[in-house]
Amino acid sequence: MSVVDLSISKKEQDSIKLEDINNTLREEVLEYAKNFKTSWLHLGRHLYAIWQDKLYYSWNFEKFEDYTEKELGIKKSLCTKLLKTYLFVEQDEPEYLKEGFVENRETLKVPNYDAIDVLRMAKRKKELNVEDYQKLRGDVFERGIEAGAVRKDLASIMKERKPIDPEEERENRNEAAIKKLINAIESFKKDMAVLKMIPDEIVEEVRGIEEKLAGQI
Repeated sequence: MSVVDLSISKKEQDSIKLEDINNTLREEVLEYAKNFKTSWLHLGRHLYAIWQDKLYYSWNFEKFEDYTEKELGIKKSLCTKLLKTYLFVEQDEPEYLKEGFVENRETLKVPNYDAIDVLRMAKRKKELNVEDYQKLRGDVFERGIEAGAVRKDLASIMKERKPIDPEEERENRNEAAIKKLINAIESFKKDMAVLKMIPDEIVEEVRGIEEKLAGQI
């Protein structure tokens, strides 16, 4: 009866150890990325408590922005944005704050601060209907879409919802027609210059017409 050799070579041991290290590192980086995407929430929550209870007075600061700028190095504009975005999450999207929301999601699909801020601003747009907002909300909270793409979608929706001004629409059509005619004249001039099919004075007249049309744009 043959004996099975269960020993593992040093090279194989080193390979297994390296694989374990790689897997551990990968998991740690995924966790760090989640923490990076959500750390602003902890800052926002604490800043809100400090602002609401005016705790900065007890630290010898007359104004909240004095505290954030001089002690934290956070400018007023950014601090205001943080507070507004945190309050938006707390009041309008409390699910995000519940235990397990972030932990049970892939790192890629955890929404980041900038994307949530775009959603916050979208919520205030009167032009958006419920379906519009839910679509953007799903992009942010369910799919983790980046802020740039969400902002682009919002701009596209706003453009679709913008009321059409008949006068402006007519002017746009007229301008497009004039540009098209100018391009046709330009092409005609080039062809005539090469083929020499009509007298130069007619070409000059055409050029004059082109200039007058250009003045209408």
